[in-house]
Amino acid sequence: MPSHTPEQPAAESASHAEVSPFHPRNRHQGRYDFPALISRCPELGAFVITNPYGKQSIDFASPAAVRVFNRALLQSLYGIAHWDIPEGYLCPPIPGRADYLHGLADLLASENHAQIPRGTSIRVLDIGVGASCIYPLLGHSDYGWSFVGSDIDAGALAAANATVQANGLSTAIKLRQQHNRGQIFAGLLQDGEHFELTLCNPPFHASASEAASGSRRKWKNLGKLDPKRALPELNFGGQNNELWCTGGEASFVKRMIKESSTHAQHVLWFSSLISKVGNLPDIYKQLNKLGAKQVRTVEMAQGNKQSRFVAWSFLDAAEQQTWRQRCWNNRPERGQSAIV
Repeated sequence: MPSHTPEQPAAESASHAEVSPFHPRNRHQGRYDFPALISRCPELGAFVITNPYGKQSIDFASPAAVRVFNRALLQSLYGIAHWDIPEGYLCPPIPGRADYLHGLADLLASENHAQIPRGTSIRVLDIGVGASCIYPLLGHSDYGWSFVGSDIDAGALAAANATVQANGLSTAIKLRQQHNRGQIFAGLLQDGEHFELTLCNPPFHASASEAASGSRRKWKNLGKLDPKRALPELNFGGQNNELWCTGGEASFVKRMIKESSTHAQHVLWFSSLISKVGNLPDIYKQLNKLGAKQVRTVEMAQGNKQSRFVAWSFLDAAEQQTWRQRCWNNRPERGQSAIV
């Protein structure tokens, strides 16, 4: 286990001892079978190229190509028959999103005799569900969990709802609008609601110019910054609230932690992606300040990209055990059994 930072409680820290390209349960292992993907989603054929290594791929600098590629992956690997997002909304890379969910599943299993709880009695709140609705789609497909997806953008929620309705998932996936941009959980959680998990992909940048600069660095690193070629200003698209906020990622997550402390008894584990490792000390300091009793950090890697998520709970081990006994055994079940 990697050593913990001074700001992170040693007894509460946890991460993978070795980082593999993808989580072992991730469906995106090895090279993609493009002929099989095209057979399920014929429109993908128009976007397939041969990369410099002589292998079939797509042009990841093209938002349209990434959108159709995601559609093909969701159809082929997850049984999502209908999926689309409006132009300009964030089109997420699916493998990395899946790794976050698998890491959260491991977190729930770590104190449940290594068994992952499954079924719709396991409730997850997605902060910033986006037009793609990607976390609820993947999490319900892989684990049968039920989701509430929240967003401040009515257009994103309309697109997500179209996907949910088209795939007959309205029982498992609910959507809510957060009307107050200054709030994250407040005004969103309903009386008596409890969630096993919250997850979030927070706005990464502190400004629009910073987001554009970050995209240019990525294109350069990928060898795609051809001065003769018009590239999108933002890789994978994205609206302003999806990509940047005042203070950037660290500010958003610290605000989330502060607000989560007022909902301590309603959530088993809060969590958030943390893209910048340099933000971790301030985040650990905020967690200690507000009395988080358990903190876990799980490292992830996809290709050259290093990321991680931090999970925290205001419940100690005994309180979490009481939660599992009370909620997982007695909560009305609409799908398969909670523990398999």
